[in-house]
Amino acid sequence: MNILMTLSQLEVTGAEVYAVTIAEKLIEKGHNVFIISDTLTKSTSAKYHTLSLTKRSFFNRVRNVKYLTRFIKENNIQIVHAHSRASAWVSCFACKICKIPLITTVHGRQSTHLSRKLIKGFGNYSLAVCEEIEKQLVRDLGLPKNQVEVLRNGFEIDKKETAELNAPEKPVVTYITRLSGPKGELALQLLEKIENNRDRFKNIHFRLVGGQEIPEKFLKFRDKFEFIGYIDSLKGYIDNSSVVIGAGRIAVEALLRGKPTIAVGEATSIGLIDPERINYALQTNFGDMAEFERMFDFDMLLKDIEKGVNERKCHKDVREKIIQEFDINRIAGRIEYLYQSILVRYHKREIPVVMYHRIIESKTQAGRHGIYVTAPQFEEHMKYLKDSGYETIGFDEALKINRLDVCKKYIIITFDDGYKDNYELAFPILRKYNFKAVIFLVAGLDYNKWDCTTDSEPRLTFMNREELLEMQHYGITFGAHTLTHPDLSSIGLDETCREISQSKKILEEKLSTKVNYFAYPYGALNDKIKEIAASSGFTHAIATDSGPIGIHEDLYHIRRIGIFPNTNLSGFKRKVKGNYSFRKIKDRTVIENIPTPKIK
Repeated sequence: MNILMTLSQLEVTGAEVYAVTIAEKLIEKGHNVFIISDTLTKSTSAKYHTLSLTKRSFFNRVRNVKYLTRFIKENNIQIVHAHSRASAWVSCFACKICKIPLITTVHGRQSTHLSRKLIKGFGNYSLAVCEEIEKQLVRDLGLPKNQVEVLRNGFEIDKKETAELNAPEKPVVTYITRLSGPKGELALQLLEKIENNRDRFKNIHFRLVGGQEIPEKFLKFRDKFEFIGYIDSLKGYIDNSSVVIGAGRIAVEALLRGKPTIAVGEATSIGLIDPERINYALQTNFGDMAEFERMFDFDMLLKDIEKGVNERKCHKDVREKIIQEFDINRIAGRIEYLYQSILVRYHKREIPVVMYHRIIESKTQAGRHGIYVTAPQFEEHMKYLKDSGYETIGFDEALKINRLDVCKKYIIITFDDGYKDNYELAFPILRKYNFKAVIFLVAGLDYNKWDCTTDSEPRLTFMNREELLEMQHYGITFGAHTLTHPDLSSIGLDETCREISQSKKILEEKLSTKVNYFAYPYGALNDKIKEIAASSGFTHAIATDSGPIGIHEDLYHIRRIGIFPNTNLSGFKRKVKGNYSFRKIKDRTVIENIPTPKIK
């Protein structure tokens, strides 16, 4: 995937650190990432280009929209991810022109003036770094709730790493912040409060880290507080601190290092983070965003400084919560997932997964159930795919390739049950067109016992081991379809577990290879059955006409498109176009809402 990240900033911000960290993770996953920003202080392997996005004059914005539009087209960008207000506004217009989706990460409070409500500029999906931002986006700016999600400002986490405990001659309190804007005003007020209570803190060394230069209004404190200025790595300063004061990413980094941390941001004061305060700290991004702005309890902060210097480290439950919420690997995985989901919905297109059962020579062999197509029909379908440039792939490949490339046509062809006609009639046609397929086998039977004893179906033999191995050698993939083809939702969980797990074991022994795919008979499933499929070692489980719209959105509930006797060539063309499910799904929430899978 070709991804563009845009950012407007003149000095280092948490948004920049977040964008670069996410970019590196996406590059590790094989994506091409570009970054466009006014400045970039953090090193990155992404391709960086400079653009003055902070200049918001009408002329400059028009120029920036033109630049981004040209850049998107020249680099075949598929999705843009904006990390600041100015960059999101410009990116919004460029994406509309280029007809690609935009995702935004919102790091702070948004203005709510009329022009912002008319031209929101948040794109197709927004990530809020805390719950208070999500609340504002929905309540004050009218974003649909299903287009906003809380996703923290992630960190690379070493779960075993904590700072060495230091024993300086006297406690060190490190306040890490910017000295400009609202945070600069807050820092000024807090320093004045500390200075006015100098007798309480005479045995504590205070220092400020941040700011490219010391503003004039801070000069009066220069002899009483140590001003460090901007530094690239905070780790050393955090480690030799007794207490850290900060908000946003600063507070998170300090807590990950095991330090007592006082959260105070540009919106509100949280105080010393403990198990009782951690949830509110997360909701407000450690004080940077609150429903009621500019509410600071300086008396509480002074008491917490005194308390904090007597604690040697933060509470272990607080640190565990931080690890859980801010793990960059989890967050980057979710972002990659969202990119795919947004692209699928934006273009209304997904790889078709088609489902066949029997291939018969003539309709005299049809039987009672309409789960067949004739060999001439099947050949007509395959010829159309070949002539139209389709490439057949498997489920693993679908997640490794750029399956949403508009210049490519992919399809996954599947068969259920394992009838001998799959070898005798379908296999020669697949070979003729150099196509692959996935065939799900009933592992514990030699024929269709579930049908011919209850529904007067003809007795139909399954493929034998030699036939399966020949097909496997060619490139056909086999999956499991239980032992005896029961409706799994109507039998007990113990029996379900046996049907699923034993089918895998038998097929792996027969085929001498791993069997990673499973298909639910009749498409019958629920959460418990999905969990059994996952715990049995299957990497994918396939349904029939149910499941989310994107293949990646639930690997244990993959939707298929049935191909039946009445699927003529015209109908087949509609079914494999890529947008068929978007037209046929009646429950619109399946399309409108991006799910979070329960099974990882």
